[in-house]
Amino acid sequence: MGCDAAVDPWLENLWREVLALYPLPPGLEPIPHSTLLTPYLRLTPASTVTSSSHPMSPSSLPPSRAHPFRARLVANKRVTSPNHFQDVRLITLDISAAKIRYKAGNVLMVQPQNSPTAVTTFLSLLSLHPRQMVSVETSDSNPLPAALQGRFSLHHLATHYLDISSVPRRSFFDLLAQFASSEREKERLLEFSSTEGQEDYYSYCWRPRRTILEVLADFPSAAADLDPSYLLELIPALQPRAFSIASSLAAHPGSVQILVAVVEYQTHLQEPRKGVCSSWLASLDPGATVPVWVVSGSFSFPLQPHTPLVMVGPGTGCAPFRALLEERNSQGESANMLFFGCRSATADHFFATEWSEMVATGMLTLYTAFSRDQSFKVYVQHCIEREGGKVWQWLEGRKASVFIAGNAKRMPQDVQQALQSVCEKWGGLDPTEARAYMASLTASCRLQLETWS
Repeated sequence: MGCDAAVDPWLENLWREVLALYPLPPGLEPIPHSTLLTPYLRLTPASTVTSSSHPMSPSSLPPSRAHPFRARLVANKRVTSPNHFQDVRLITLDISAAKIRYKAGNVLMVQPQNSPTAVTTFLSLLSLHPRQMVSVETSDSNPLPAALQGRFSLHHLATHYLDISSVPRRSFFDLLAQFASSEREKERLLEFSSTEGQEDYYSYCWRPRRTILEVLADFPSAAADLDPSYLLELIPALQPRAFSIASSLAAHPGSVQILVAVVEYQTHLQEPRKGVCSSWLASLDPGATVPVWVVSGSFSFPLQPHTPLVMVGPGTGCAPFRALLEERNSQGESANMLFFGCRSATADHFFATEWSEMVATGMLTLYTAFSRDQSFKVYVQHCIEREGGKVWQWLEGRKASVFIAGNAKRMPQDVQQALQSVCEKWGGLDPTEARAYMASLTASCRLQLETWS
């Protein structure tokens, strides 16, 4: 039951102690749990019909989350072979009209939207008219989020703001139960929101990754009787997604590129699970617009351009290094070593032609690991150990900095272990000294990681 097993009884005991120490005045009682409280953000019908709002970045300000720039999609190219299980896209966006300047290591934030099918289903389940205009009221004096200011249609709200494809939290079931006219549905919803029902809640929601949309379909009476003014209390906001920028302005003036792996997987539910943002981006045609802004990433590349770099970026983890290599290539910096890994040289070898051209011109030292192209699996950490002598020469002799990017599951730990083995074998360090050497690289920012799950 996770932390709930400790937090829930602690909270109950806390309020007992508080009421014992500070009793309520005569005639007042604690608010019953079943009382429906006024929502912090309340959705109300709008009397004036206006077009849906699309917050744009003021011309005097750089794009931000409050005011993203709607970049025009120039290209949406699949960069994995047609028969490969994973659909990966190189997406190019035109930002020439925006006040956006970026550098290698920066991150492009993308505000996604829900699919038309999901939006239509959602509005139908709740018997909401898509063209109904609404506005938002807040229960205090704090300003509304930019995306909720003004008047907009319910279709716009469901498309751009509500995260209807997320897995619902316990609080979702607790609030939804307040609207269920069916006692059977109410009992089940309250069970999912209780501490005792967490095992059932996990099996029902988290194990199969069941979405809010699917839960509403499973509880039709609650969905039909739901008060629309509580939608913003019930359903969380659609969060922006972060993508490492895969291009350099030196090589692609006026545009930005990202490498997007389209998320799709199967659980025991009939419908496959799909990533909201990646699926939406993959579906777009040239000319479509994408709300974006740029933020700093976790990498802090050396200020001295002559610093030798060892980069480890399997799969889409190569994206920030492609941007960095383009940048360094334009500066004539050739001290670049890249370890790239993927499944197959013919299926998902991203930027293969570009890497080869850089190698041919002496701008890149490249080592590749194609894990499925032979009877045994080869990963980037195996290449690091194989090329240990050269890696140690760059680390100790040339004072190179090391950057690791990619999936956080096992790769970062395996790569760091391989680097420690290099320190032991080629540097003559014992295990304790090798660990201390690795720690010193991290402390001096000569070893940095950017990973995601």
